[in-house]
Amino acid sequence: MTDTAHVDTASVELDFEAHRRELTAYCYRMLGSAFEADDAVQETLVRAWRNFDRFEGRSSVRSWLYKIASNVCFDQLRGRQRRAMPIDVMAMGRADGPVEARLPESNWIGPIPDQRVVASDADPAEQAVARESVRLAFVAALQQLPPRQRAVLILREVLKWRAQEVAELLDTTVVSVNSALQRARATLAERDVDAAGDPEPLDREQEELLARYVDAFERFDIEELVTLLRDDATMSMPRYPLWLRGPDALRTWLLGNGSGCRGSRVAPLQANGRPAFAQWRPGEREGTYDAWAIHVLELSDTQIAGIDFFVDPELFPLFGVPVHLEA
Repeated sequence: MTDTAHVDTASVELDFEAHRRELTAYCYRMLGSAFEADDAVQETLVRAWRNFDRFEGRSSVRSWLYKIASNVCFDQLRGRQRRAMPIDVMAMGRADGPVEARLPESNWIGPIPDQRVVASDADPAEQAVARESVRLAFVAALQQLPPRQRAVLILREVLKWRAQEVAELLDTTVVSVNSALQRARATLAERDVDAAGDPEPLDREQEELLARYVDAFERFDIEELVTLLRDDATMSMPRYPLWLRGPDALRTWLLGNGSGCRGSRVAPLQANGRPAFAQWRPGEREGTYDAWAIHVLELSDTQIAGIDFFVDPELFPLFGVPVHLEA
């Protein structure tokens, strides 16, 4: 290989890698799983590299990568059960009822760290849109759409591509794109979910609310904890098939089936454009703590409107936090 060829190869690799974060965000919205999104992006880059000699430059490298990523996602979604949140697929549970067995990870939408999908050097307005478009409610709504409608809505409403560009990417017509977008919008309207909300930075009161949440949880002061919740706040626990509503239900759960969380340690994260926390429960050996759950909170003014406890220690490496802690 000549030096020139080596330079060209390195240039192509850098060009591909420059799009990894936005492709990850796209694939996550399509698939509802950070793990599957990573796999899809890797497959996209492999296919692009193998077929780069066929790239004729009639579109940008970015458009070409999105075309490949869309096809990879369509392949993964073919014949597969849709991922969901517990509230989407089952009746509200009983806080004092028996705990059913955990279901496979593939049943559920999973969280994703902000740093994997939001560019820290992007314009603040772009960052806000990126965070809103990976929030759990929006990603859950997307999973209700057929794959091609899903792609059209993301490309048109989130990424702001023109209808002609989307038609070329999906090998279809502008009329078909506009029709798919109209149907997708109608489905999201039924669920009262927008493609992009109007996010605001956390204010001081909300920062204090989060500090009180951590303090109450670590002290296992349940009476203090439930005062932070809105009356209609929801709680879910994927991979367990369970969701609850209201402060009383959370109190009952944590003092009963959830009492193993007493003595936990908590650390702040950012996931799905929302405040999040890693939780380690006390381990078998005194002074040790084991990974238990990732909490993703939805705030409403100065109260908590929802908490999704993702009970899956395999998520911890994804967020760059340890699986075990020593006192």
